[in-house]
Parts: sequence; structure tokens; C-alpha cells
Amino acid sequence: MIEQPTSEKQKTISILRTFDLPVATVWKAWSDPESCKKWWGPEGFTCPACNIDFKTGGRYFNSMKGPDGKEVWSTGTYKEIIPNKKIVCTDNFADSKGNVVPASYYGMPGDWSKDLLVTVKFEELNSKTHMHLVHEGIPVDQAEDCIKGWQSMFDKLEKEFK
Repeated sequence: MIEQPTSEKQKTISILRTFDLPVATVWKAWSDPESCKKWWGPEGFTCPACNIDFKTGGRYFNSMKGPDGKEVWSTGTYKEIIPNKKIVCTDNFADSKGNVVPASYYGMPGDWSKDLLVTVKFEELNSKTHMHLVHEGIPVDQAEDCIKGWQSMFDKLEKEFK
């Protein structure tokens, strides 16, 4: 069997979203642990643990708990932070102690990049926030589910902070 090049196995997803919220509110949802816990995880999921060291070089460590009680942990490092404008961070699956693990640890299929990259840009216009999320390194066969998951999380964010 010939292995496909990584670029054919992985995809970059891009989501544009407008929130009827000021940018300071959406920014706090991403940067403050207690605020993040209110929306992190798709509909039906909770976020029982959220640790954010919100500075360049700082780390985050979050869990999502599904309706079945199963927890999925993630961690990453902040690469760039421009207040109220931009967040760039790595994104990895983790175990409950914060060690990076492969997606297969959680039974997830696909060829996931070791360090996924998330870039989120924010712009306020007329008291609304235009947000652009780019998530790099998603397996091609998981991209649609990933988009649905993010959109569900963003629905929760908007409902929670209105």
C-alpha cells in the first residue's frame, strides 16, 4: 500500500461567523476559563475543566464531556495573541493529565496532524463580531464533522452570552 502525502490526508477548514455580540464579549469567551466552560463542546457536551494561561507561550487544557459521560481532553500552546483581534494556538488531543495523545486514543479515525493549528481573527462592526476561524491539520474524512462541531459550539457561545 502506498501512503498518500500528508497534504492529501489533511485539510484546512475555514468558518466565518457573525455574532450579535461585541468583540470584547466574544474575546472573553475564548480567553477566560469560566467563560470558555459555558460553550466549549458541541450541543449536548459540557466542559467540566478548562485551564487557560492566556499569553504567548502559555497553554490551555480543556475537557469536553459527552452525553455518554466520556471525556475528551485537548491542549495547546498560544503562538500569537493580539488583544481583541487574533489568537493563534496549536491544538492536540490529550489525556486527563495533559499529555499529548493521538486521536486514536479516543477511538477517532483519520490521520490527524500532531500539532493542529487554530487561528481565530476578530473584527467588530456595528456592535457585532465578525469571527474567522481557520483550523489546520484536520483529516479529510473528518472535516465536515469538525465544521459541524465548531458551528454547534458557536451556537452555544452566542446563546450563552446574549
